[in-house]
Amino acid sequence: MLADQTRLSRKWQHIFLLIIVCCFTWIAIEMVQFDFYQSLLSIPTAGLWMIENLWITAETWREFPDIMLKLVETILMSVAATTIAAFISFFLGIAGSTTTRRNGLMAGLSRGIASVARNIPVVAWALILLLSFGQNSLTGFLALFVGTVGFLTRAFMESIDEVGLKSFEALTATGATYFQVIFKAVIPQALPQMLSWVLFMIETNIRSATLVGILTGTGIGYTFDLYYKTLNYEAVALVTLLIILTVIVIELTSNRIRKVIL
Repeated sequence: MLADQTRLSRKWQHIFLLIIVCCFTWIAIEMVQFDFYQSLLSIPTAGLWMIENLWITAETWREFPDIMLKLVETILMSVAATTIAAFISFFLGIAGSTTTRRNGLMAGLSRGIASVARNIPVVAWALILLLSFGQNSLTGFLALFVGTVGFLTRAFMESIDEVGLKSFEALTATGATYFQVIFKAVIPQALPQMLSWVLFMIETNIRSATLVGILTGTGIGYTFDLYYKTLNYEAVALVTLLIILTVIVIELTSNRIRKVIL
């Protein structure tokens, strides 16, 4: 009887939650004056335009070397930003983790840095840094770097916390120093998960670098924006295709590596 009442109560809770979500959705649609019917009608027109304009012609392939050069530049910038950020995040994660922190001040500072860097989108960081550094590769690198530090610091903290205190306390009881415990007990157990997060961020940053490049005037994002503004839609199609293929290849490779690591 009690179990039936519990299930009924949960059922009504779910129904109430669904009603609230529907109400908020309706309010949002009314506020932005979104016309769902007109949106559906515009899909065939948009599809027809893409078919007519986004064709990769033989002439377009002449742009391939320049596009690939910018694409490689974007990939290298994303990898560099991720790996350097991972190095910084490693120490911030140790300082902020519940398992390995030495004092509350350093832990609070690490968590604060992670929170601020992570909760501001990469695009917003690009716009903020654009005012100080201008349109160049450094701005794009720093935007990816700051966002990555925030995400990886938080991820590393959680990875270290999952190790638990048993290994930490066991080595401490034998007389091992703090750094011996960190590098012989905690990090070896957390390292596979931490490497997995680094690979994930490389994937994410390559996607984000395209949009950041539009704002900072660098990499494949700038090339895409240049062709788009000059109405060279055939080249836009080629850039888009290469970005999609690159992201798919990197994602498949990263997933394969993560499976081996974990």
